[in-house]
Amino acid sequence: MHAGTDIVGWSTNQIHAVLLDRFALNEHTYPLNSLRYDLRKLKGHGLLERLAGRYTYRLTGKGQRVAILFLLFRQHLCGPVAGSQFQHRPDESHRPRHSKLERAYYNADRAIDQIVTLLHAA
Repeated sequence: MHAGTDIVGWSTNQIHAVLLDRFALNEHTYPLNSLRYDLRKLKGHGLLERLAGRYTYRLTGKGQRVAILFLLFRQHLCGPVAGSQFQHRPDESHRPRHSKLERAYYNADRAIDQIVTLLHAA
C-alpha cells in the first residue's frame, strides 16, 4: 500500500482513498465504516497504533514484521502457484550493508527458499 515502513500521520480517509485506488474498489464495495472496523481489529492485534491525540495511524514493530512475513509468503508461495511472471528476486549486491531490517529480509528470503525446496522434495 505504501512504499515506506510506516503509516505515519495517515488519517482513515487517506488510507481509504489509497486502498480504493490501489485495489480498484469503490465506495460500495469497501465503505469507510468497513475500513474503520478493520483498523480497530488491526489495532486490537497490536499491528497498528493510533498516534496520541490524533486520528492517524502507523504500523507497530509487530505490524512491520507481519507485513514482511506476508510479503515473503506472497512472493515465494502465492506467486509461483499462480504462475506469476513478475516475481521479484532481491539482488543481494544492491542491499545496504548497514540496515538490520534489510539483512533480516534477505535472511528470511533465503530461509523461505529452503522451505520451498524442502516442500518440493517431499
